[in-house]
Amino acid sequence: MSNPKSRRASQTMILAEAGVAAALAWILGRLKIFQMPQGGSVSLELIPILYLAFQRGAYPGVLAGLVTGLLKLATGAEVVHPLQAILDYPLASMVLGLAPLMSFGQGVKRVVSGAIAGSFLQFLCFFASGIVFFGQYAPEGTPVWQYSAVYNASFLIPEMILSAVVVAFLLKKGVLGDGSSKGKQGRR
Repeated sequence: MSNPKSRRASQTMILAEAGVAAALAWILGRLKIFQMPQGGSVSLELIPILYLAFQRGAYPGVLAGLVTGLLKLATGAEVVHPLQAILDYPLASMVLGLAPLMSFGQGVKRVVSGAIAGSFLQFLCFFASGIVFFGQYAPEGTPVWQYSAVYNASFLIPEMILSAVVVAFLLKKGVLGDGSSKGKQGRR
Protein backbone atom coordinates (compact mmCIF):
# COMPACT_ATOMS: atom_id res chain seq x y z
CA MET A 1 0.00 0.00 0.00
CA SER A 2 1.35 3.43 -0.83
CA ASN A 3 2.10 6.04 1.77
CA PRO A 4 -0.55 8.82 1.70
CA LYS A 5 2.20 11.41 2.03
CA SER A 6 4.06 10.11 -1.06
CA ARG A 7 0.78 9.81 -2.96
CA ARG A 8 -0.01 13.45 -2.15
CA ALA A 9 3.50 14.46 -3.25
CA SER A 10 3.11 12.66 -6.57
CA GLN A 11 -0.32 14.24 -7.10
CA THR A 12 1.20 17.61 -6.29
CA MET A 13 3.99 16.95 -8.79
CA ILE A 14 1.48 16.04 -11.51
CA LEU A 15 -0.55 19.21 -10.81
CA ALA A 16 2.62 21.29 -10.97
CA GLU A 17 3.72 19.64 -14.22
CA ALA A 18 0.26 20.15 -15.72
CA GLY A 19 0.39 23.82 -14.74
CA VAL A 20 3.83 24.27 -16.29
CA ALA A 21 2.76 22.44 -19.46
CA ALA A 22 -0.38 24.60 -19.71
CA ALA A 23 1.56 27.82 -19.24
CA LEU A 24 4.13 26.75 -21.82
CA ALA A 25 1.38 25.70 -24.25
CA TRP A 26 -0.31 29.08 -23.81
CA ILE A 27 2.97 30.95 -24.43
CA LEU A 28 3.83 28.82 -27.48
CA GLY A 29 0.29 29.36 -28.78
CA ARG A 30 0.91 33.11 -28.73
CA LEU A 31 4.02 32.66 -30.89
CA LYS A 32 2.30 31.88 -34.17
CA ILE A 33 4.12 30.54 -37.21
CA PHE A 34 1.06 31.16 -39.38
CA GLN A 35 -2.27 32.85 -38.54
CA MET A 36 -5.58 32.15 -40.29
CA PRO A 37 -7.94 35.08 -41.04
CA GLN A 38 -10.92 33.89 -38.95
CA GLY A 39 -8.93 32.27 -36.17
CA GLY A 40 -6.71 29.26 -35.87
CA SER A 41 -2.99 29.17 -36.34
CA VAL A 42 0.07 26.98 -36.64
CA SER A 43 2.19 27.12 -33.50
CA LEU A 44 4.06 24.80 -31.15
CA GLU A 45 1.21 24.88 -28.63
CA LEU A 46 0.42 21.17 -28.81
CA ILE A 47 3.92 20.04 -27.83
CA PRO A 48 3.78 20.58 -24.03
CA ILE A 49 0.35 18.93 -23.76
CA LEU A 50 1.40 15.94 -25.87
CA TYR A 51 4.73 15.71 -24.02
CA LEU A 52 3.02 15.62 -20.64
CA ALA A 53 0.38 13.15 -21.83
CA PHE A 54 3.02 10.72 -23.11
CA GLN A 55 5.27 11.22 -20.07
CA ARG A 56 2.66 11.06 -17.29
CA GLY A 57 -0.53 9.74 -18.87
CA ALA A 58 -3.89 10.93 -20.13
CA TYR A 59 -5.15 12.49 -16.90
CA PRO A 60 -2.29 15.02 -16.57
CA GLY A 61 -2.46 15.68 -20.33
CA VAL A 62 -6.20 16.36 -20.20
CA LEU A 63 -5.72 18.56 -17.14
CA ALA A 64 -3.00 20.59 -18.91
CA GLY A 65 -5.31 20.92 -21.92
CA LEU A 66 -8.15 22.14 -19.74
CA VAL A 67 -5.97 24.80 -18.12
CA THR A 68 -4.56 25.82 -21.51
CA GLY A 69 -8.07 26.27 -22.91
CA LEU A 70 -9.16 28.27 -19.87
CA LEU A 71 -6.06 30.48 -20.17
CA LYS A 72 -6.96 31.17 -23.80
CA LEU A 73 -10.51 32.06 -22.79
CA ALA A 74 -9.31 34.36 -20.03
CA THR A 75 -6.86 36.19 -22.28
CA GLY A 76 -8.97 37.36 -25.18
CA ALA A 77 -10.41 34.40 -27.04
CA GLU A 78 -13.07 35.08 -29.66
CA VAL A 79 -16.37 33.92 -28.18
CA VAL A 80 -19.63 34.09 -30.12
CA HIS A 81 -21.59 31.56 -28.03
CA PRO A 82 -20.94 29.62 -24.79
CA LEU A 83 -21.02 26.25 -26.61
CA GLN A 84 -18.53 27.55 -29.19
CA ALA A 85 -16.27 28.73 -26.36
CA ILE A 86 -16.31 25.23 -24.83
CA LEU A 87 -15.72 23.48 -28.17
CA ASP A 88 -12.93 25.78 -29.36
CA TYR A 89 -11.01 26.24 -26.14
CA PRO A 90 -11.11 23.87 -23.17
CA LEU A 91 -12.52 20.83 -24.99
CA ALA A 92 -10.30 21.18 -28.06
CA SER A 93 -7.22 21.41 -25.85
CA MET A 94 -8.33 18.68 -23.43
CA VAL A 95 -8.75 16.01 -26.10
CA LEU A 96 -5.05 16.27 -26.95
CA GLY A 97 -4.32 14.76 -23.55
CA LEU A 98 -6.07 11.57 -24.68
CA ALA A 99 -3.32 10.93 -27.24
CA PRO A 100 -1.58 8.11 -25.32
CA LEU A 101 -4.89 6.25 -24.93
CA MET A 102 -5.42 6.24 -28.69
CA SER A 103 -1.86 5.46 -29.72
CA PHE A 104 -0.39 2.19 -30.83
CA GLY A 105 3.08 0.77 -31.15
CA GLN A 106 6.09 1.89 -29.17
CA GLY A 107 8.55 4.73 -29.29
CA VAL A 108 8.20 7.12 -32.20
CA LYS A 109 5.30 5.16 -33.72
CA ARG A 110 3.37 5.53 -30.46
CA VAL A 111 3.95 9.29 -30.28
CA VAL A 112 3.08 9.89 -33.94
CA SER A 113 -0.07 7.74 -33.84
CA GLY A 114 -1.20 9.39 -30.61
CA ALA A 115 -0.49 12.91 -31.93
CA ILE A 116 -2.53 12.15 -35.04
CA ALA A 117 -5.42 10.73 -33.00
CA GLY A 118 -5.42 13.61 -30.50
CA SER A 119 -5.22 16.16 -33.29
CA PHE A 120 -8.12 14.45 -35.06
CA LEU A 121 -10.26 14.80 -31.94
CA GLN A 122 -9.24 18.46 -31.79
CA PHE A 123 -10.21 18.80 -35.45
CA LEU A 124 -13.66 17.38 -34.65
CA CYS A 125 -14.16 20.05 -31.97
CA PHE A 126 -13.17 22.85 -34.34
CA PHE A 127 -15.12 21.29 -37.21
CA ALA A 128 -18.36 21.16 -35.18
CA SER A 129 -17.83 24.72 -33.96
CA GLY A 130 -17.17 25.89 -37.51
CA ILE A 131 -20.35 24.33 -38.84
CA VAL A 132 -22.59 25.69 -36.11
CA PHE A 133 -21.06 29.08 -35.38
CA PHE A 134 -18.88 30.19 -38.31
CA GLY A 135 -20.87 29.11 -41.37
CA GLN A 136 -21.32 32.74 -42.44
CA TYR A 137 -17.69 32.77 -43.61
CA ALA A 138 -18.28 29.98 -46.13
CA PRO A 139 -18.10 31.23 -49.72
CA GLU A 140 -21.42 31.27 -51.54
CA GLY A 141 -22.25 27.85 -52.95
CA THR A 142 -19.82 26.01 -50.62
CA PRO A 143 -21.44 23.66 -48.12
CA VAL A 144 -20.73 24.82 -44.57
CA TRP A 145 -19.41 21.39 -43.53
CA GLN A 146 -16.93 21.42 -46.43
CA TYR A 147 -15.78 24.94 -45.62
CA SER A 148 -15.30 24.07 -41.95
CA ALA A 149 -13.38 20.89 -42.79
CA VAL A 150 -11.01 22.58 -45.26
CA TYR A 151 -10.51 25.69 -43.14
CA ASN A 152 -9.70 23.81 -39.96
CA ALA A 153 -7.58 21.17 -41.68
CA SER A 154 -5.51 23.90 -43.34
CA PHE A 155 -3.89 24.85 -40.04
CA LEU A 156 -4.45 21.74 -37.90
CA ILE A 157 -2.66 19.33 -40.25
CA PRO A 158 0.56 21.38 -40.40
CA GLU A 159 0.42 21.95 -36.62
CA MET A 160 -0.12 18.24 -36.00
CA ILE A 161 2.77 17.26 -38.27
CA LEU A 162 5.08 19.81 -36.69
CA SER A 163 4.10 18.74 -33.16
CA ALA A 164 4.43 15.02 -33.91
CA VAL A 165 7.88 15.58 -35.41
CA VAL A 166 9.10 17.64 -32.45
CA VAL A 167 7.72 15.25 -29.81
CA ALA A 168 9.13 12.27 -31.76
CA PHE A 169 12.49 14.06 -31.94
CA LEU A 170 12.41 14.57 -28.16
CA LEU A 171 11.59 10.90 -27.79
CA LYS A 172 14.50 9.84 -29.99
CA LYS A 173 16.85 12.06 -28.00
CA GLY A 174 15.72 10.33 -24.83
CA VAL A 175 13.86 13.28 -23.36
CA LEU A 176 10.73 11.14 -23.05
CA GLY A 177 12.47 7.94 -22.06
CA ASP A 178 11.42 5.09 -24.33
CA GLY A 179 7.91 6.47 -24.90
CA SER A 180 6.26 3.58 -23.14
CA SER A 181 5.75 5.08 -19.66
CA LYS A 182 1.96 5.18 -20.15
CA GLY A 183 1.54 7.37 -17.15
CA LYS A 184 3.99 5.66 -14.79
CA GLN A 185 5.38 8.00 -12.23
CA GLY A 186 8.83 8.14 -10.82
CA ARG A 187 12.13 9.86 -11.07
CA ARG A 188 13.38 10.78 -14.48
